[in-house]
Amino acid sequence: MFKNIAFTALLLISGFVFAQNSAMTSVESKAFVSKISSETKEIKTLQSDFVQTKKMDFLDKNIVTQGRMSLKSPNILSWKYTKPYQYSIIFKENKIFINDQGKKSSVDAKSKTFEKINKLIVGSSNGKMFSDPEFSVVYLKNSTSNIAKFTPKSAQLLKYIKQIELHFPKNQTAVSQVNMTEASGDTTNIVFKNIKINAPIPASEFSL
Repeated sequence: MFKNIAFTALLLISGFVFAQNSAMTSVESKAFVSKISSETKEIKTLQSDFVQTKKMDFLDKNIVTQGRMSLKSPNILSWKYTKPYQYSIIFKENKIFINDQGKKSSVDAKSKTFEKINKLIVGSSNGKMFSDPEFSVVYLKNSTSNIAKFTPKSAQLLKYIKQIELHFPKNQTAVSQVNMTEASGDTTNIVFKNIKINAPIPASEFSL
């Protein structure tokens, strides 16, 4: 059961990128990390619509879903899928709460895997993901974005993730796109739209 929930959570932060990227210099990467780490400290809440595209080798068509992500500092996180089905997953109080089209359940989130997944997701909005010892990080850039590419060091996480990329537009603090390549080779891409920072978020967003 834990593996299934971990896999679901990982899909929420996943994808693959096909862009012309180049490596940042040491000076550029240090400036980028310093800027994002400083600016994201001011983020108390973050809310965004998202479109997730999942590509699996055994399917002819991509799986496209839509929903809303909500985050409240320091570590409350909600993903609510609204199309083409209703599905919610909430990280709160060291637990993962799930509502699968009306079927509700909860799982203890104290295991090392869940802590790392939650920390990486929340870390994308507070800059702390750059210092996570479970990942090695490479910094890239293209004409529109700066990119942090994470590779797991942990054998446990490598069972699920091969690579994660977080895209930061050059004129924006919040992540605009998250991509992952899974160990299986399947890929998922999440694009965030209508991002709102430090706007009030109803308590209902963090409940099932």
